[in-house]
Amino acid sequence: MAVEKGLRADARRNRDLIVAAAQDLFLEQGVDVPLEEVARRAGVGVGTLYRRFPDRDALLRAVGEESLRRLDDLAEAAWREEPDAWHALCRFLRGSVELRLGVLPAKLEPHLHQGMRAGADLHEIRQRVIAGVQRMTEQAQADGALRADIGPGDIALLMTLQVYTPAGMHNEQAMGRVVEIVLDGLRADGGSPLPGTPLDEDDLHHYTAVRLPPAQ
Repeated sequence: MAVEKGLRADARRNRDLIVAAAQDLFLEQGVDVPLEEVARRAGVGVGTLYRRFPDRDALLRAVGEESLRRLDDLAEAAWREEPDAWHALCRFLRGSVELRLGVLPAKLEPHLHQGMRAGADLHEIRQRVIAGVQRMTEQAQADGALRADIGPGDIALLMTLQVYTPAGMHNEQAMGRVVEIVLDGLRADGGSPLPGTPLDEDDLHHYTAVRLPPAQ
């Protein structure tokens, strides 16, 4: 996890624990969960939490940034460790859904979400994720494994797939089934033609672009 420079080892550990606890609780209960509950889950005092994160927005930004960094790590590991681009793409999409990337943005106030995405320090990592998605998509198609009517922008949409879990069904089971159905549909020998045209590189950049409100 990337952290603020100059933190002592104990302060760094506390920060990491807080961000991890916040991520879990925001996904489980929503972004309005009491920060005291975040501190309890992290095993730190409330004062420690507020020293690192003066308000809820600061903590939300840290959680969002950490999710993006984990996504970048996931893309790099999949490309490096899998035998080919198709298996890398499958691993990447499975991991993206496990990270529940679409849940947190859906719970955020839109202006805060855009502000989080506008951070200059995240531009480089965002560009690496975009490049990784393009690389996996193009190579999997060149290998004949990924259907031709899919573009990298389509993959970006699937990265934020949310799965509703019915009462009584384990969340991981539901997500796993849906992801495998999606992956089967991405195969080169997949079923019915898709409506419209593939979402291409321009759509991928548009999907990840930051659109801030006009200055007053």
